[in-house]
Amino acid sequence: MIVPTNRLMWCILAWALASVIAAFVPRALQLWLTLGGSLLAVALVEIIFLFMLRKPTVERSLPGRFALGEKGEVKIKIGNRSGFNLHWEMFDGIPAGADAASLPWAGVIPRSGHAVVRYDAVIKERGICEFGNVFLRVSGWLGLWKMRIVMPMKTQSKVYPNYARVLRLSLMATQSRQKQMGIVRKSRAGSSKDFHQLRDYRQGDSLSQIDWKSTSRRLQLISRDYQEQRNQQIIFLLDGGRRMRSIDGDLPHFDHCLNALLLVAYVALRQGDHVAVQSFGGTDRWLSPVRGNHAISTILNHLYDAETTTSPSDFSEAVEKVMMRNRRRALVIVMTNLRGEDSHEIIPALRILQSRHLVLLASLHEGVMRDALEKPVGNFAMALTHLAARQYMDERREVLATLDAHGIMTMDVTTDQLAISLANRYLDIKAAGKL
Repeated sequence: MIVPTNRLMWCILAWALASVIAAFVPRALQLWLTLGGSLLAVALVEIIFLFMLRKPTVERSLPGRFALGEKGEVKIKIGNRSGFNLHWEMFDGIPAGADAASLPWAGVIPRSGHAVVRYDAVIKERGICEFGNVFLRVSGWLGLWKMRIVMPMKTQSKVYPNYARVLRLSLMATQSRQKQMGIVRKSRAGSSKDFHQLRDYRQGDSLSQIDWKSTSRRLQLISRDYQEQRNQQIIFLLDGGRRMRSIDGDLPHFDHCLNALLLVAYVALRQGDHVAVQSFGGTDRWLSPVRGNHAISTILNHLYDAETTTSPSDFSEAVEKVMMRNRRRALVIVMTNLRGEDSHEIIPALRILQSRHLVLLASLHEGVMRDALEKPVGNFAMALTHLAARQYMDERREVLATLDAHGIMTMDVTTDQLAISLANRYLDIKAAGKL
């Protein structure tokens, strides 16, 4: 499709205004007609030129994966197959809801040359993202017309959970900076540790750590070094029902749980434990236990396209599947958004799960509830809001208190606290030797 440019519109307007002069100055009439004919001829020649223009070449390169909400570089190579230096404009068919601040692009591509356009795209939905057609506009050599060209192109890439923060926290952990990341390693009970190696005595070692046989042989104090018990199993029971669609900040609760899951899974894999994932609430996705530092990629590939559904969360069915699929004792972390009306279902279900496994319920609550309770009451409507939030939170606390009374570990936090709080709780459990 060919459309006139502003330059052509201004030329036509100037020629039309010149007709006023031509009407009163007979000598200018012939010049005016000549200019009009020349403008028409040049415009027609440029249209013909654009119609005969060889179609450009376009290649798109996407990163192997995008991280949700993070910038990812997209590269587009545009080839000018004509024999002229031409001005091109480009807009890429980014996925719906994505952001690309540097688009559209515009620039001159030399004859028989090419231009490489790089821009940052921010994808806001996990799963498979599809980039559509590339839209081009090329101007004639005088800039009187622009021709729109649609280059059919479909390119897909994967959008993973935003694990940039997870990797940053994990890097801190590997560099023994747990205090900086908020994860605190507490003193460990001897029953929770496996023998690791012998080393020279250090000031502060307890007498129970001293290996007296090695000490007598080497005639110097030798201590035993211990490490956390390894080769244990962690199962994440991930709620994907409609309750997890609640938006807190920029992400739904489900995505906040995924980020926390990735952090704890990374820490657990570094500890030498196995990690498994079972989703429920309209979905039934099971990842068998995996182990090793490389296994985090397996977990990412399993979860990157997981989505919530509009189905209710069936805790009894989820527990039944975990009991059937994993008979070895494990730490089962149930990740959900607990409601007061869940008491009749979740308490019996988790007690069944508790008969074989160690159970931790990690429940999210909406930050808006906390804000409603902290906000001063200024009128009747605010009083009703405060009362409703108080009742909602009290019902949750009652369910959590009942679970605690049955020996089921619980935690109830907001989305910004979940990842670090859950990692700390996992390390506490390992340190106490509960598993």
